[in-house]
Amino acid sequence: MEHERLPGSWGIEPVPERMRVLGGLDTGLLWGNLGVSLLVIVAGAALVPALSLPDALLAIVIGCVIGNLALATAGAIGADARVPGMVLMRAPLGRQGSYLPTVVNVLQGIGWSVFELLIIATAAAALSDDLFGFRAQWLWTLAFGAFALVLALLGPIGFVRRFVRKVAVWAVPLGLVYLTWWALDGADLGALWDQPGAGGLSVWQGADIVVAITVSFVPYAADYTRFSRTRRGAFLGTGIGYLIPDAWLLALGVVLVLSRDLSDPAALPAAVVAGGAAAMLALLALLVTETDEAFANVYSTTMSVHNIVPQLDRRIIALIIGVTATLLAGLLDFGQYQSFLFLIGSVFVPLYAVAAVDFFFVSRQRWDVSDSSRLRIAPVVAWACGFIAYQLVYPGTVPGWADFWTWLDGRIGFLTPGWLGSSVAAIAVSGLVMLVSGSLLRYRRVAPT
Repeated sequence: MEHERLPGSWGIEPVPERMRVLGGLDTGLLWGNLGVSLLVIVAGAALVPALSLPDALLAIVIGCVIGNLALATAGAIGADARVPGMVLMRAPLGRQGSYLPTVVNVLQGIGWSVFELLIIATAAAALSDDLFGFRAQWLWTLAFGAFALVLALLGPIGFVRRFVRKVAVWAVPLGLVYLTWWALDGADLGALWDQPGAGGLSVWQGADIVVAITVSFVPYAADYTRFSRTRRGAFLGTGIGYLIPDAWLLALGVVLVLSRDLSDPAALPAAVVAGGAAAMLALLALLVTETDEAFANVYSTTMSVHNIVPQLDRRIIALIIGVTATLLAGLLDFGQYQSFLFLIGSVFVPLYAVAAVDFFFVSRQRWDVSDSSRLRIAPVVAWACGFIAYQLVYPGTVPGWADFWTWLDGRIGFLTPGWLGSSVAAIAVSGLVMLVSGSLLRYRRVAPT
C-alpha cells in the first residue's frame, strides 16, 4: 500500500484494519531487535562493582519482570486503542492534559537518541581507530544519525519488513553469542560469584536502573503495537520479545565489567575492540542493529510532537528531531546516564500504572482518545502521588533535585532509600490511588439519586 511508504506509516488517527498487519512473531522480532542495545550493556555495567554478581543478577530479574510487564501491558492497550502512545494519554488525562507527558516524552526521546548516537559513534570510532588509524567520531555520529532518520521515515511496518527481517534477525544472534563467549572466556566464575560488592547501591536501586531502561520504551509501545493484529499478540510479542535480549544484555554488561576488570562503562566499546578480529566483527554486527534504537527514538518523538501539532508534516518533524539529536550527541557523557534513567523512570512508571488500572478496572476498556477528550482529576492525582512516592524512596543524583527530595523525606520520614524499590512504590501508590478514587467517582456518577 502506498501510504505505508509515507513517514510514520500513519498519523495519530486510529489505525485502520487493513494496516494492522503485524502478527505476534513480527512484534516479537521488532521488540527483540529494539532490546539489543549497547546502552543496555552499559546499564548492566552500572550495577557493578557496587553490587556483587548474585545481587546484580537478582536486581536484573526483579527489574526485568516489573519493566517488561509494564511494557507488555502498554503494548496490549496500544493494540486495542490503535493510536500512538501519547495520544493514548488523552483518555486518562484529557487532550490538553496529555501535553505534559508528551513534552516529557519528547525530551526523553531526544535524550535517548543522543545517548544512542553517542554509544554508536564511540564504538564505531574505536573500530575505525584500530582498523584504519583514525577515530573521526563526529563523522560516525553524522552517518548513523542520517541512517536513523531514514529508518524513522520508513515507519514501523517498513522497518520490520525491510530491516528487521532481512538484516537484524541474522546479525543480532551471531553478535550476541560471540560477545557472551568472549566475556566468559577465561573468567573464573566461581571467584566472581564470591566477590563481594563495593557498596553504594542496593538491590532495589539496581532493579530501578533495570526498570528505568525498560520503562523508557513504555511510552513508545503503542506507536508500534497499534499495527498489531491482536491484543494477545501485542502483549506476548512485546513482553517476551524485549525480555530476552533485555535480561541477556544486562547480565552481559555485569559479566563484562567483572571479568574484564572495567571500571568505566564508557570503556566497553574499546575493550571489545581489543578482543581481536572476531570480537570486532561481533561489535560491528551490533552497531548495524544499534541504529534501530535511534530510529525508535526519532520516530516516537515525531509521533509525540504530532499529538500536540497534528497539522505539521511528519517528515519535517522527524528531520528537526534527527538533526537536533545528532548535533547534541557530542555534548553529553556517560556520567549523566544513570541520573537520566532514574528521572525519566520517575515520570513514566506511575503514569502507566495509572493508565493500566484505569483501562482495565476503572474505565473498563472504554477510552476516549478523541480531540474532545476531557481532563479527569483522579488519574492526575494518582499520577502525582506515584511520582512523589518514587522521589521520596529514591530521588536519583541530579544536583538540587535530589537534595530537595532528600530534605523532604527527612522531614516526613516516608521511606528510607533502599528499603523498597522506588518503581514498586510508585506503581503501588499510583495504582491504588487510581483504583480507589476512580472507582468512587464512577460509582457516584452511576449511583441513583
